[in-house]
Amino acid sequence: MKNAYLGRQLRRLRENHGMTQAALARALELSPSYLNQIERNQRPLTLTVLARLDELFGTEALPFHEAGDGRLTSRLRAALADQGVTISTAELHDLADNSPALAKVILDMRRRLRNATERADLLAEQVSGQPDAPAAPTAFEAVRDYFYTRRNHIDELDRAAEPLGTLLPIAGRADALTTYLADRHRIRVEMNAEAGTLRRFDPQTRILHVASHLSDAQQAFQIGTQLALLEEAATIDRLCQKSGMSPEDQPLLRIGLANYYAGALILPYAEFLSAAEATRYDIELLARRFGVGFETTCHRLSTLQRSGESGVPFFFIRVDRAGNISKRQSATDFHFSRFGGSCPLWTIYDAFSRPGEVLRQVAQMPDGRRYLWVARTVSHGGGRFGAPVKNFAVALGCDIAQAERLVYAEGLDLLGPDAATPIGPGCKLCDRPACPQRAFPMIGQPIAAQPGRTGFAPYSSESLP
Repeated sequence: MKNAYLGRQLRRLRENHGMTQAALARALELSPSYLNQIERNQRPLTLTVLARLDELFGTEALPFHEAGDGRLTSRLRAALADQGVTISTAELHDLADNSPALAKVILDMRRRLRNATERADLLAEQVSGQPDAPAAPTAFEAVRDYFYTRRNHIDELDRAAEPLGTLLPIAGRADALTTYLADRHRIRVEMNAEAGTLRRFDPQTRILHVASHLSDAQQAFQIGTQLALLEEAATIDRLCQKSGMSPEDQPLLRIGLANYYAGALILPYAEFLSAAEATRYDIELLARRFGVGFETTCHRLSTLQRSGESGVPFFFIRVDRAGNISKRQSATDFHFSRFGGSCPLWTIYDAFSRPGEVLRQVAQMPDGRRYLWVARTVSHGGGRFGAPVKNFAVALGCDIAQAERLVYAEGLDLLGPDAATPIGPGCKLCDRPACPQRAFPMIGQPIAAQPGRTGFAPYSSESLP
């Protein structure tokens, strides 16, 4: 639980103890007006307030730890806005915090409707040859949602990979895993340069082909992925069966789970978390220490949510120059919807104009939540002359309440009224009334176009004087 809107539950707890708002406010070291706003779901229940509730009510405060998922509110906002329905933020928080099961049913119905619509569009395209819109990769979305709902942490695979991972040397991990595969599974690893292939296993010859142009850590990752499919097949099968995904979508999930194991293998949990805390989450220092890339380090940092041993809950994202999101992993409740695109004011897009430089940004969402973001460009591919190179920008973000734990917060004004850049979840979902970068009107809002008046856009969602 973090920064949740749980006003109704707090009011019920106060009334059960016969306390007035003023009395509870004094006990929690809050002003009466602040507590009143919390109970009316105008302010979230922060970790600081929760700690005071623990001291005051003991085990009666436990339900507050399990309730309140801001990500659920964000997903509801995106799903309903896509249908042209506008509901206030307070009402969405109320639904997510007080009736989470109902909220998840709504999201599941929306997902099923989306999938049915996409399949209908695809069928229409096959029949007529005139698609209204390209069909979305539903398997990709389903797998991304699977990791998102689990806060990007798969505990079974993380713990399974850790014992072997702690034994691997930082330099020479690929050689060590090659020996391990040969001794334990009678599989020979051959480093070669098959065009367009990073890993290929031939079960007949029991040869695992791995691209020779990869770094040691990248080769170890590919070997680790194959090792997961061998040694953790039963666990992966069980996770796939429990996922609720269709049999057609499960092979892609299987790859994602095997990749997760491989990442946990080359960056074992306890050792990596200890180093992250010691360096204050300095991404470049961690990358050099463990011999991996900037993106791999960011990705692993977004998975450190083991119960009782968690790191900073991060949001990780990767985009290309056109704004296409190819990776989006979340251990926190920041949410950019697939329906609205992305915000051009976000620092991740500035990274392309300053390649290789680490950029920082304090950003504020329309609901007032602030985040600290770190972004940088990365490149994939190459390895030989003429080989294509793909350029991306990656970003790692956390709630402002966690920012002081990061080296990147040094010298930044985190809470000043003018310190944050106002960003949003994409124009079609953002309700900021006067954004100079707005490209589309918000879905579900009436457009008030006035021929006699011109602003940043030829329309407004408000009634102008």
